[in-house]
Amino acid sequence: MLNVLNGLKNGLAAVLLASAAASAYSAPKTVLVLGDSLSAEYGLARGAGWVALAEQKLKDQNIQATVVNASVSGETTSGGRSRLPALLQKYKPALVVIELGANDGLRGLPVAAAEANLRVMANAAAKADAKVMLIGMRMPPNYGRDYADKFYAMYGTLSKEIKAPLVPFMLDGVADKPQLFQPDRLHPLATAHPTILANIWPVLQKSIKAK
Repeated sequence: MLNVLNGLKNGLAAVLLASAAASAYSAPKTVLVLGDSLSAEYGLARGAGWVALAEQKLKDQNIQATVVNASVSGETTSGGRSRLPALLQKYKPALVVIELGANDGLRGLPVAAAEANLRVMANAAAKADAKVMLIGMRMPPNYGRDYADKFYAMYGTLSKEIKAPLVPFMLDGVADKPQLFQPDRLHPLATAHPTILANIWPVLQKSIKAK
């Protein structure tokens, strides 16, 4: 009889442990997107940008994740650096997607300063037990070949250093098509955002599942 009771106890314990593990696995993860106007739906109807499209795709694929879009139009790496600590404390994300740097580049700010800000953000996320994913950007050629090359290389260098997955260029397949941009020629139309998501999705999906 004692053996039977022990067997039942062990079986119940195994079921409870399996149930707890399943619950932990299926618990929604928070994905924090820290970006600029390219992620903040500048000039678009709400729900038309790549972040909203990504959230819908997560739901469609039954991937348990809650997306918090903390992007602000005009944001620089310096601004993101100052805002991130409060966002980490408030949302406690499992993954921080950093889409910043374009405004630094457009203003001709030092590449080294942008890289330093991104590094600080990545370290802050790591200390908060959040993984980091980087989204890269290229500068137009009129900013000078040397500056543009250094700016683009910054993301790859940092990605390797902090071992964070990287989307090399979020506007791949969009940047060379003027018809996909708003009249300011800086911000993509809603019709371009599915392509932007297609560039980001493989890395995003893998990053969420890895956490």
